[in-house]
Amino acid sequence: MAAPVPKQFLLLASKPLLMHTLQRLHAFDASMKLLLVLHPDYFGYWQELVAEHEFAIPHQLIEGGAERFHSVKCAVDSIQDDSAIVGIHDGVRPLVGMETLQRCYDAAAALGNAVPVVAVNDSVRMLEGESNHAVDRSVYRIVQTPQCFQLSLLQEAFKQAYSASFTDDASVMEAAGHAIHLVEGNRENIKITTPEDLRWAEVMLQLA
Repeated sequence: MAAPVPKQFLLLASKPLLMHTLQRLHAFDASMKLLLVLHPDYFGYWQELVAEHEFAIPHQLIEGGAERFHSVKCAVDSIQDDSAIVGIHDGVRPLVGMETLQRCYDAAAALGNAVPVVAVNDSVRMLEGESNHAVDRSVYRIVQTPQCFQLSLLQEAFKQAYSASFTDDASVMEAAGHAIHLVEGNRENIKITTPEDLRWAEVMLQLA
């Protein structure tokens, strides 16, 4: 983003991006307990934003760790409800669909876990050294969040030692021996990474 603050704090439609994400989750289920994992250096800054924007949605701040794995583990370890279905969502995905959320939580409750995905529309090529070749895009999927899990399975998976191969929470569960169940995501549910993404998200919010 080349911005002075982390992207989750950038303004989207006059409000920090992260607040839009929390509002979307709260709108899906107002009884959902929201755990917000942040680097402790940004606790004070976030609380200033909450006051400035009069943000009233209840949430609990959790101190993050060195990598995503450690940050998620901190949040997971703080949950006391053994029957919980835990959804782990990127703070910079404010456009997750209500139907996507419902599919994820329903499937996780029934099957133990659920990961939203969308099909690949573009052609894909695989790099191998100095060469490359076309691959069948129909067998690939783009992974989104929230990735949802039964708490007991998630806690057991996060007892593993950290590995650089853990790019998301599904990869942690898979390494612990669990088959991953895929559900349909929604294409608007992008991870905002570039200034173009931010402008696109603003348009989508206006159309919603």
